[in-house]
This record gives sequence, structure tokens and C-alpha cells, in this order.
Amino acid sequence: MRVRICLLLAVVLAAFNATAVARPAPDGFSTLVKRLSPTVVNISTTQAAPANALRAGTQTGGPGDFRDRIAGGSSQSAGQSLGSGFIIDATGFIVTNRHVVAGARSIAVTLADGQKLPAALVGQDSKTDLALLKVSPNGPLPAVSFADSDQSEVGDWVVAIGNPYGLGGSVSVGIVSARNRELNLGSYDDFIQTDAAINSGNSGGPLFNLDGEVVGVNSALLSPSGGSVGIGFAISANLARPVIAQLRSFGAARRGWIGVRVQAITPGLAESLGLDKPRGALVSNVTRNGPAESAGLQPGDVIVRFDGKEVDAMRSFPRTVAETEPGKAVAVDILRRGKAQTLRLQVQKLAEADDGAAGAAPTPAQRAAPRGVGLRLAALSPELRQQFAVPDGVNGAVVTAVDTLGSAAGHDVRPGDVVVKAGTQWVTRAEDFEAQLAAARAA
Repeated sequence: MRVRICLLLAVVLAAFNATAVARPAPDGFSTLVKRLSPTVVNISTTQAAPANALRAGTQTGGPGDFRDRIAGGSSQSAGQSLGSGFIIDATGFIVTNRHVVAGARSIAVTLADGQKLPAALVGQDSKTDLALLKVSPNGPLPAVSFADSDQSEVGDWVVAIGNPYGLGGSVSVGIVSARNRELNLGSYDDFIQTDAAINSGNSGGPLFNLDGEVVGVNSALLSPSGGSVGIGFAISANLARPVIAQLRSFGAARRGWIGVRVQAITPGLAESLGLDKPRGALVSNVTRNGPAESAGLQPGDVIVRFDGKEVDAMRSFPRTVAETEPGKAVAVDILRRGKAQTLRLQVQKLAEADDGAAGAAPTPAQRAAPRGVGLRLAALSPELRQQFAVPDGVNGAVVTAVDTLGSAAGHDVRPGDVVVKAGTQWVTRAEDFEAQLAAARAA
């Protein structure tokens, strides 16, 4: 056994050493910066009313509670904000953040050579905070392309070039600190975290790899002071690329929709569903008359493959569906009570909808608290449907509060979630859930 362990250790060390020396640190970044700087632009906007332009993306709550994006600039009588962008086409198409140009009366782009051009807004997408601009240059402009950000690894060198605090052409260098970060800033969060200095005004600027490709669009920072503390975030290139392509073609993002709500599968859920490990996306609700219902999907089904793409975890599933062309017929592989099935459905176009309106908190008479779980449930009243934006076709008991130290919080249960089934029994009241808990304890 000892020989085997030693051999395995040698293999691991050999693999580590091969990786460690595969890409040595460069002697400097000047050559790369000289090549890339002409592709980065400064963006200024004027607005009809004074703007709160210095929004530093500060942390206002617990970890991951981001209230603002980094916009940068100054607040003047006409209302001005400054940001960054980068050229993706020699004819003058420029990528930036939506929040840099949101509400702008006019947009101006300043090129690296000092030339200032008016810009038109081609399209914008609030869900990913991306926007596409177009200028009309006198000749071809230098342009850059998106990288395959899935190939970026933690520890890779990255270079940020942008317009922090109106100081155009500023360069900062760091590494990829983490990947696939969720910041609760939108429905399709996929951020690259970096320790390269990101400040107000860097919004919309590029995060480059050492090949000179854009791995991310700088968008947010975490800071108790408003300045860079080495925790910045860029929208991943693989999330940005298809959105930008749709903005260019249609002026808006076109996302697929099938009419299901899904939840993550925890180790405990995996065991109860008969899975060997947590995988797939668990269907918690099916929209009435939607594509999923027409195809036969049911609450309790586990989606393991969609249109030929593996669904390893719940968080990747909404993005996979969203990136599917509306009108396309796809195969959906599911597990239902442990048995594999394949269903077929036609993806529809996602309609833009409000995120939901806040309402009054439920009264004590509306609440019930199953013991030992750490959550409060209530029957779905019209007021609670409005408060938590629960569609009319959803029936069950709504979660009104979650104890952060309880087991429910540990399984990512959140206020506004609707319990539709407990074990094999449908739930319409808090008492239904409590009965299932009692039965589980007895068993």
C-alpha cells in the first residue's frame, strides 16, 4: 500500500510541477499594454438630471450583498458619469456596462489617441448589465476578441485597462482570484473575481488574459470604503459573448424559456431522490400551459441533461435554457422516481417581467413555524402572492422567514420560495409540511 501511495504522490507532484512551469510570470506587461491600450475607450455621458455618478459598489450588508455597480466619474450640473469600454469590431462597435450609459441623454467615446466621437446605443440588457455602443470612425479601429473564459484558471495573470476616476488609460495587473462567483446582482451571475485594482470608472472596461483576449467585463467591486481593496469582479466572457451578439443583431437579448422553477439538489435531497450524488436541477414548479407542462415535466423531476448539455448543478440550468434559441425543439433528459426518461419540448421566448413588488409583512395569524427546521410558512394569500411575486399557477405554502442558523438555511431555502411537495405529499398549508416532518421524525 505504501508503494502505491508513494507512486500516486509522485504522479501528483509531477502534474503539479508541469502545471506550475507551463506559463511563467512575464518580465513585464509593457508590450501587451502597448498593443491593447488602443482598443480601450473612455465613455462619458450626460443626463437630464444630476446623477449619483460616484457609486463605488460598496458592501452594504453581509458578504455578497452588492447594492451598486461601479460607475465612477463625477456629479455635475448636467449630470455626468464616466466609465470604460472596449472595441470589438473595426467598424466601431463598443462593449460597456449598462449602468455606465443607463438614462444617458448623450454618450461620447474618447479613443486612445484623444479623438472624441458621439456614440449611439445599439442595445442594452439589464439582466447581465451589458450594453453595446456604435461610433462612426474615419477609418478602421483596433479591436479585440473575447476569450473562452472557461479556460481561465485561478492564479492566471490578468490585466485591467480603463478609466478609473476619469484617469484614462490606467493599467492594473493581478490574477484570477476565483471563478463562477454569484453576487445576487442579476439572474445570470457569472463573475470572475480578480485582485487587479478595479475602481469607480473601470466599469465596462476589459479584463485581459496574457494572450490579449477579453476574459471579462469589469463591473463590480466589494469594498467597505468605496475604493479598491483587491476584490473586483468582471462579467465572464462566455456570459457576455452571446448577449453582445444578440444586442448587435436584435438590439435586445433574446432568451429561451420553458416554464419551470428549479432548485439545487443538496446531499440530503440526493439521498431522498435515490441519486448517487447531488447532480441535476430539481423541478419545484411547472408553469401552467408552458412548454414544460406540455412536454409532461412534473414537480419532483430531476433534469440531468438539456439539449444535449449536461446539467451538473442547478445554477447552470437557467443560463443553459436562456442561451437556447427560442423556437428550438430540444430533448430533456430527466430522472422521475429514479427512472430515466427523455421528453421533448419547444423553447419559447422569455418575456420581460417585473421582479415583483414589495408588500406588507405577513401578520402573525398568517404565519406558521414547523419545529426544528428554521423557517416560517404561510398559505398563499393574494397579499403574499404579490409580496413574493408568486405566479397564479403556483400552489403550495410560501416561506415567509428563514432562521440563518436553521437547517433550512443550510439547504439554501429562502423567503419567497414555495413548498409544493414534501416527500411524496403535496403541500397547500404549513400544517401539511409539519405533518410530513412529523412522519419523517417518526421514521
